[in-house]
Amino acid sequence: MDLKRALHTLVVAIALLAGAGLSQARIAADPIAILVSFDGWRWDYTDRFPTPNLHALAARGVRAKEMIPAFPVLTFPNHYTIVTGLYPEHHGIVANTMVDPMIPVRFSMSSDEATGDARWWGGEPLWVTATRQGRRSATMFWPGSMAAIGGVRPGDWLPFDGTVSAAQRTAQVLNWLRRPDAERPSFVTLYFDDVDHAGHDFGPDSDELRRAVETLDRQLGVLVGGIHDMGLDERATVVVVSDHGMAGLSSDRRILLDDYIDVKAVDVLEANGFLALAPRDSSPDSVAAIYKRLHGAHRRLRVFTPETMPARLHYRDNPRIAPILGIPDAGWAVTTRARLQRRLDDGREPEAGAHGFDPDDRVMHAMFAAAGPEVRRGLVVPTVYNIDVYDFICAVLRLTPAPNDGKPERASEWLRRSP
Repeated sequence: MDLKRALHTLVVAIALLAGAGLSQARIAADPIAILVSFDGWRWDYTDRFPTPNLHALAARGVRAKEMIPAFPVLTFPNHYTIVTGLYPEHHGIVANTMVDPMIPVRFSMSSDEATGDARWWGGEPLWVTATRQGRRSATMFWPGSMAAIGGVRPGDWLPFDGTVSAAQRTAQVLNWLRRPDAERPSFVTLYFDDVDHAGHDFGPDSDELRRAVETLDRQLGVLVGGIHDMGLDERATVVVVSDHGMAGLSSDRRILLDDYIDVKAVDVLEANGFLALAPRDSSPDSVAAIYKRLHGAHRRLRVFTPETMPARLHYRDNPRIAPILGIPDAGWAVTTRARLQRRLDDGREPEAGAHGFDPDDRVMHAMFAAAGPEVRRGLVVPTVYNIDVYDFICAVLRLTPAPNDGKPERASEWLRRSP
């Protein structure tokens, strides 16, 4: 009996060791995807300014001349579309600032309480998809990553802190990637906002914006170089995107709501390149009266209700969408005198650039480039849609995607193999 027990113990031990070896081999073979966002990087910046590292990445992978954002062309809605493959009306982040009758706290980008509340965030972002399928994830600042969506958080995440420099953000991602195989994340995000700030404050044609572009291109070089030094070139795919473009503004291209309505009677949720108004009296008659005053009031501003929004914008079917919506022509800012004054009171000049405009306008188009062992080499495509990035990264990581609005056949064209 003792001999039988010993043999049994030996067999079990061998089996466990073999299983552990297979598990470690699987971990070591897992592909890695690093999703990098250059917030506010318009599609043409790549060729207008010196970007040698971005060009080098694109040359060994796939590049789109332009990427079409979702509407509204704002930061939070589009970043969350990129990681879910859903239009904002479906994932619920329909604006940077919004209200929900079922949630007492107003949503805004600057509210940690709101952005950390999982009730706002619908769909399944990539870090949740990865976690549910046994992969580790880490997010260096990405809208949504601060909430436990579906009860799941990234394995590593940091609350947004605008004082963290671009170099520090890159260094943190490289530190995560230096971990042993069993602890290294398979999916990582890296977010930069330098270009967006320069575009808003100084405009898309400014020297400040050029310097911001050059800074982020250098950081991309640091990231790619670090991946190479770790020997991860055969496993890591780098995907570089932006959320939207940027249009220049001017003091002679302003649409002041004060000239047409009593601005004290409305809650101005969004302004400048996209107008979202909620009348303080939410009765149908009040909404209709304000809509009537604004509709056709200025030849550079198109005004809608959710029901009359163009179907191509996919922006009708969500209770968080404001009752009155406006889309000014690109380069025209719709605002109020009080908003302009608040900026001056804060010691800042009026914004020199804005986004939010119609996604059909090329100045709103974003950028996309990707390279790695799973990606076709030297491919340039005219346009891609940001709703397809989720399926693409799922294919790179060999994950089963959650239901989304993208078309997998479009993303599969960027791959060396069929997903």
